[in-house]
Amino acid sequence: MSGKSIGLGDDLHHYLVDHGWREPEVMARLRAETESLPQRNMQIAPEQAAFMALVVELIGARRCIELGTFTGYSALAVALALPPDGRLVCCDVSKEWTDVARRYWDEAGVADRIDLRLGPALATLDRLLAEGADGSFDFAFVDAAKTEYSDYYTRLLLLLRPGGVMLFDNVLWDGAVIDPKATDDDTNGVRELNDLLATDERVTVSMIPLADGVTLARKR
Repeated sequence: MSGKSIGLGDDLHHYLVDHGWREPEVMARLRAETESLPQRNMQIAPEQAAFMALVVELIGARRCIELGTFTGYSALAVALALPPDGRLVCCDVSKEWTDVARRYWDEAGVADRIDLRLGPALATLDRLLAEGADGSFDFAFVDAAKTEYSDYYTRLLLLLRPGGVMLFDNVLWDGAVIDPKATDDDTNGVRELNDLLATDERVTVSMIPLADGVTLARKR
């Protein structure tokens, strides 16, 4: 979900963005360009990008993966937080949107840190597992098909090292997760993941009301 975190008015959100992060100028321009697209609600909020970048730095991540790249704002936040030899695998199905991303990655000087893989995310995850990438990733960000959230989770749990962190976006789904009238596949997919994370002892979790709700899951 684009724009701002749940419950914040415009004025308070502007204050948060101005004081909560030194957003790189190249990221601000990418955010502005994406706001002109009909699908702009798919872009994460700037405060979420700041949070993700800090998590990447705190855990000393060197190898990351992202499911759902869109125009590249979240990927750029992560790539800029990585050391020069860090790598980010980005999974998306749209060449049109990721062509926008590539322009800004090049401009920011981090294109060499990003391995963009066009195609269904589940297929990419399965390919990585088949190649023996188990336990080799430090951080994962998930903002792709909600109906496949639980499937992403089971594979990422294998790909992450112990102590690695997953961050799932849209876990509050604009409040639909507690609406009994919301029975669509996307909402049910988010609910299924939330129920799974709440009971899986293989991870330590924290759901926070940032943007449209994010859950951090640390592999034990």
